[in-house]
This record gives sequence, C-alpha cells and structure tokens, in this order.
Amino acid sequence: MLKGKRKQSDYKLLRRKLFFGTTVIVGVSAVLVFLVYSFILRGRFANFVVDFLTNHVYRDRDAALAFYWHVFRDNMDFLLLLAAVGVFLLILRFYMRSFTKYFNQINQGIDAIIQESNHDVVLAPELAATERKINQIKHILAQRSMAGQIAEQRKNDLVMYLAHDIRTPLTSVIGYLSLLEEVPEMPLEQRAKYVHITLEKAQRLEALVNELFEIARYNLQQVPLEKEEIDLSYMLVQITDEFYPLLSARGNTAVLQAGEDLTVSADPGKLARVFNNILKNAAAYSYPNTEIHISAQEGEGMITICIQNEGPTIPAEKLSTIFEKFYRMDDARTSDSGGFGLGLAIAKEIVHLHGGTITAQSADHVTSFTITLPGEKKKSRQS
Repeated sequence: MLKGKRKQSDYKLLRRKLFFGTTVIVGVSAVLVFLVYSFILRGRFANFVVDFLTNHVYRDRDAALAFYWHVFRDNMDFLLLLAAVGVFLLILRFYMRSFTKYFNQINQGIDAIIQESNHDVVLAPELAATERKINQIKHILAQRSMAGQIAEQRKNDLVMYLAHDIRTPLTSVIGYLSLLEEVPEMPLEQRAKYVHITLEKAQRLEALVNELFEIARYNLQQVPLEKEEIDLSYMLVQITDEFYPLLSARGNTAVLQAGEDLTVSADPGKLARVFNNILKNAAAYSYPNTEIHISAQEGEGMITICIQNEGPTIPAEKLSTIFEKFYRMDDARTSDSGGFGLGLAIAKEIVHLHGGTITAQSADHVTSFTITLPGEKKKSRQS
C-alpha cells in the first residue's frame, strides 16, 4: 500500500503542472473564441466585410449585407468551432514545446549514464522521481564497473603470482634433477635428501596447477546439489581427524565441541568442502602451538557451526572482502599454503546454495568463521 502511494506522489508536481497548463489552454482558448465571436458579430469586422463587398463586388449594400449574413451569421456555429479548434491547437503547440523539455532532460540523463559521467543527473523538479531512479541506476552501474575493474586487476595480479609461484618450485625441481643426473656417484643419503626435496617441490607444483584448473572450470551456480540427510557431528569428527597431520606440523590442535544428533539436508561432498576450506584457512593463519576451536549447536531450526583460531587480526577493510574470488591476504604470498583466493569464495557460494549464511569476525588476534545452515526437521515418532 505504501509503495502504491509512493508511486502516486512521485509525479504529483508534474501532474499538477500538466493540469494547470491544460486548464490555462482551455481558458485562453475560450476567451479568444469569445473575442472572435464578439468581433464577428458586433465588431468592425462585420462593417469591414459589408463595406468591402459594397465597394468592390456588389455595389449594393443590401446585397453585400445579405452575403455577410448568409456566409458568416448563418454558419456561426461552424466558424466558432473552427476558431476554437484552431486557437486550441495553436496554444497547445506552444505548450507542448515547453513540455517536451522534460524528455530532452531524460535523454541527457541517459546520455550521462552511457558516457559514464562522474556527476549526478539533475532534472527539473517535476521529474524528481525520474532523477532519483536515473542516478540510482548510474550509481549501481558505476559500482558494477568498479567491481569489474577490481576483479580484472585481481585476475591480472593472479597471472603474475601464478608465473612466480609455478616458476619457483619448477626451478627447484629442474635444479635438483639436473644435479642428480650430473652427479651419478652422489652418496645415497644425499641423493635421498635431494629426491625428497624434489618430490615436495613437485607436489607443491601439482597443487598450484590443480588450483589453476579450479579457477578455470569452477562455476558453482551450474552444479546441482545432491542433498541427503547428513550426520553433521560425525562429519565434523572425520574432518577434524583428517586435519591432524597438517595441524601437528606446527604444533596446532583442533578441539571439537558438537552436540549429538545434529543432522542437515545437504550435499555431503560440497558441505565437507566448506569445512575443509575454512579449516585450511585457519591452519594457514594460526599462530604455532595454538588451538583451533570448532563448535556446532542447533537452535531455532538452524544449526550454527563456528570455527575459531588464534592468529593475526584481519583489518576491517580486508575482512569485508575475504569471501571474494581471487582475494588473498598479503602474507599468503610468503607461505606455501597461500592459494589463489578461491577457498573462502567457494565456501560462501556452497553455503548460500544450501540456504545458509557465512560470516567472519576478527579482533584481538582471534578470527571466527560462523556458518548457519537450516536444520533437518525431526520426524515425529509414534509411540
């Protein structure tokens, strides 16, 4: 109802001006027609016509007067109608010329959008609603353009990072393999050491190539969800156990607190990926020898999962962009765990596809990721 009232009041000033202008046109036309009528009946026009006919046509005033009556007085209704229409159209033409300026202003506003002008569009007060909408569209397009430029810059940075990240392990692999080939009599212990290093670098290279393929092919919006009832508590236990080797390498541990009988209707593979991506991020940015706390609980039909780690505080301006594709924290460049910034973006899309939300908070060297998912409705049991 309010929206309808808003639409009616948007062009109230324009409707008022249009009504006033139309009223003025009708009034002026009526006055002019009355003046024409008076001029024809009682004015000098009648005498002028009769005198002209008497002097140049009939030479008889009675004949001239009869012609005047036959042509003008007997057709007075038609002449008045013709005069009224002519006067109305003439005034309306001039009025419409002033009215079409609004369309010219709208066209100028559209041109400003096309030309991506930095200034807001200013229209006549009667078009205030149109002015607001044009400027709103202009700002939305500007924001999208800026977002596109930022995404393009991130992709360009990604190409530069990729060249560096791939070249570094590849150079090491080539160097160690060349050394092994050039020195066949190398001691077995040293050879084993170089082979181990080469294998680590090759595995790092494989991970980078896999992420590159992920960037090229991943489009979650086209991937259907294959939902089934999942024991969320058991899934979190499994994932926590799987991360033990990665966490123990830096002295980190994972502590899980999850209620029993937590079930959700979800795609198990994709939901597991959400938790893997977030835990991988937590492991990469946790201080050594600290705990990563994982909790899950149900309330008001929703299940809330929180993953919390101790590490560098994420600035507020970066916290708002960590779920965007190709975003990476600056210090990810110095770590082998630094990826191409897809993990959290993919996690966000998966959670949204499941009808949930994902948020992040960071303060006082504690970063928390909170996921909410619709809980599985409990089926009633008959006793």
